[in-house]
Amino acid sequence: MTTTNNVILTHTEINHKIRRIAFQIYENNVNENEVILAGIDSNGYILAKKLKTALSKISDIKPILCKVSIDKKNPSSKIKTSISATDYKNKSLVLIDDVLNSGTTLIYGVKHFLDVPLKQFKTAVLVNRNHKKYPVKADFKGISLSTSLHEHVSVVLEGKNFKAVLE
Repeated sequence: MTTTNNVILTHTEINHKIRRIAFQIYENNVNENEVILAGIDSNGYILAKKLKTALSKISDIKPILCKVSIDKKNPSSKIKTSISATDYKNKSLVLIDDVLNSGTTLIYGVKHFLDVPLKQFKTAVLVNRNHKKYPVKADFKGISLSTSLHEHVSVVLEGKNFKAVLE
């Protein structure tokens, strides 16, 4: 069986999506002094770093990065964050990942942050696929795709040629 790789987002398009999501985060947090950008390791964290840069350019809100480490093969195992719970308690938080597939990673990430009171909790993804097995949604998304279960979306956010590819 041969597979064809279709670029669904180019470098320029990804940069536009990042900027648009940054504006949406700003609009939702316009009265906040800071917002926690919690990126799921690894691509979600890279996306969070890019959103931090974009948000810093368009607003006075101080974005605080948080790396969220989830074992994607065993998401119910202990989740680690690069900042302590006291650092995000009663703050506005956005949980970020590159692709929302089944929702497993995002739902366990959401569950982790629910143990601490938050002022506001939103989710952001670059690509939202419509195959969720959990009732989780992306509040901010770059693009929504209806794909078959056999297809895979991979995102490259490093180097000089970002892209999202449907395989």
